[in-house]
Amino acid sequence: MKICYLDAFSGLSGDMLVGALASAGAGEAALVEGLNSLSTGARFRFDRVMRRGIAAHKFIVDQGPEHGHHHRHLDDILGMIDASGLPGAVKRDASAIFRRLGEAEAGVHQVPLEKVHFHEVGAVDSIADIVGAALGFHLLGTDRIVCSPVNVGGGTVRTEHGVLPVPAPATAALLKDRPVYSKGPQMELTTPTGAAIATTLAASFDALPPMRILATGYGAGDRDFAEQPNVLRIIFGEATGAPESTTVAVIEANIDDASPELLGHALERLLEAGALDVTIAPLLMKKGRPGSLLSVISAPQDRERLAQLVFAETTTLGLRIYTAERRVETRRLVEVETPHGEVRVKVSDSGNFAPEFEDCRKLALSSGVPLKQILAEANSAYLKKVR
Repeated sequence: MKICYLDAFSGLSGDMLVGALASAGAGEAALVEGLNSLSTGARFRFDRVMRRGIAAHKFIVDQGPEHGHHHRHLDDILGMIDASGLPGAVKRDASAIFRRLGEAEAGVHQVPLEKVHFHEVGAVDSIADIVGAALGFHLLGTDRIVCSPVNVGGGTVRTEHGVLPVPAPATAALLKDRPVYSKGPQMELTTPTGAAIATTLAASFDALPPMRILATGYGAGDRDFAEQPNVLRIIFGEATGAPESTTVAVIEANIDDASPELLGHALERLLEAGALDVTIAPLLMKKGRPGSLLSVISAPQDRERLAQLVFAETTTLGLRIYTAERRVETRRLVEVETPHGEVRVKVSDSGNFAPEFEDCRKLALSSGVPLKQILAEANSAYLKKVR
């Protein structure tokens, strides 16, 4: 599986993405040829630029003034894409991006989708950005797209609707439920076009997945910042084959003013709410006070919800949250028969095995036999079955 990772540490825009895809090996000539099939009358090129010492590709659309600010409806744009000579998969993805962008704009302005004027995103350069991005992923042979948490920037941005706060309303709507943050220059770093591409095509917004890197590419933004390179980085690679290697969030708190009963209740509530694991370990804190380290392992999409639950169910006033990789062996379930009933046994590809605890506990309660005996019988039954 070929993975394309979008490292949006300095934001995300359509032209940055097309430049990064060209830099990663999508092929400038093939990108230009595909964009020419839109028959926009514009000319497309890639320049080599430097951003804080990083060599990057800058995607540029040369168009006459008559092309620059046409107000197009969604149907107009979809018709252009459909009439082009682009591959079917590219037409599908580009059209899906525009529909998502249109829905966001319609929601912000409270108008029907068919009435949305695309304003800036209807200009030729924005059409080229979206179609170019869809084509670039196709040319690289991308199977899966993953995006980092997105730096949206800060301050304000001037639009046809006046001066708006960053992220712009459409950008904020598009990035709903995705991880975002603000760092660096106080200006718009992530545009609605960039947000629409990422949220339409990316399978997840996580840390860099396990892969063998095949290529990297850098797409440049317009300005050269003093604080950081104004580039979008693409890391393109091949999945390493770790079958259950996933990104998780770890939520931690040092607690020294909660009773054991309160912490035990919090542990149960967190597990019921979907935490992958919860542990409590003893600590010796400042001034010799005994305390506890509460650690919660969470799926990325559950991080904020579980963090709020920690605040609600414990006495802590602060948390540490960081990203980690969780690697789990592939496993299957094997049913074995014990003298007291059936038990499922988890078996990994490496040969490790363990009886399902809840199966054994239920048998122990129903039979009156000690739990440790049921566990021993299940282990013995499995070993006899595989020999």
